[in-house]
Amino acid sequence: MSINAEDKARVMKEFATKEGDTGSPEVQVAILTSRITTLTEHFKTHKKDNHSRRGLLKLVAQRRKLLDYLKGVEENRYQNLIGRLGIRR
Repeated sequence: MSINAEDKARVMKEFATKEGDTGSPEVQVAILTSRITTLTEHFKTHKKDNHSRRGLLKLVAQRRKLLDYLKGVEENRYQNLIGRLGIRR
């Protein structure tokens, strides 16, 4: 249910703010969004998997906290990120 190493490396490369960036809020939110998308697809076939659903809710809360932090620090980076990820329509 997690993303594989190739997908994670691709996401890190796409959203990195500088070379070798793995910890910026942009990269972390992008990785969490990828994991959330994967879990959402999983729940389309496994509707009663409540244990994984709890994990999904934790991931969504963690992403929300990172987005709130980014919005408070720098609004432009926040707007750019949610536009690139296609969240918060």
